[in-house]
Amino acid sequence: MFPEERRKMILEILNNQGRCRVANLAKKLSVSEVTIRMDLDVLEKQGLLRRTHGGAILNPKSGFERAYQYEEASFQEEKKRIGWRASELISDGDTIILDVGTTVMEVARHIFRHKNVTVVTNALNVATLLENYPEINVIVTGGRLRATQHSLVHPYADLILEKLYADVAFIGANGIEPHYGVTNVNIPEAEMKIGFIKASRRRILVADSSKIGHVARAKVGKLEDFHLLITDNQAEPEQVRLIQEGGLPVELV
Repeated sequence: MFPEERRKMILEILNNQGRCRVANLAKKLSVSEVTIRMDLDVLEKQGLLRRTHGGAILNPKSGFERAYQYEEASFQEEKKRIGWRASELISDGDTIILDVGTTVMEVARHIFRHKNVTVVTNALNVATLLENYPEINVIVTGGRLRATQHSLVHPYADLILEKLYADVAFIGANGIEPHYGVTNVNIPEAEMKIGFIKASRRRILVADSSKIGHVARAKVGKLEDFHLLITDNQAEPEQVRLIQEGGLPVELV
């Protein structure tokens, strides 16, 4: 196998899984770990991935937005753990905001554990999921449909958000970085997230570790605008430390 073919396979694995490890790649591609590290170095220089301890993660450009179905296929187990832990922070009777995205969707899957919960969301797939639970009250914001993420964005969403104050909002992001704060690749969805911040007492970020250290196009808020970040235990320790020093507590699951 030529190096170009091997590197193409590495990128295909990354696109499907979101993360890869040197040892697993070496075994799968029948080459040495030294060879895999050299391949990863080349791909990182090309801006196609970001090296991590023992492997690599996707490094999407700030202007690139992957469709929902591709995001859904990456970091599946990590997102399930994040969603479960986040759902434990909900109390019976709460009014909560659920943002769009695959990690927030994992929060939605566990809301049935609670009684008399009201959910405000701009995610049509979240609303469709929760319609199966009559004990959960669902309010969908108005707005323009973005098929890429099954989301509703401005205009008109403010008509709903200005008239409520939620107990807690679960918000996703494409980038969480100590200096630049919380960012998102899509500007209209970033505006929705800003509205969610204003309309909630407590704001919880839910994001897998590939989003940490990344800066996307649109500013959502400062680290101190949020009360907690829940991410997976593969997050880079130095990035976690810097985020915590910036005023945002981090919980690893």
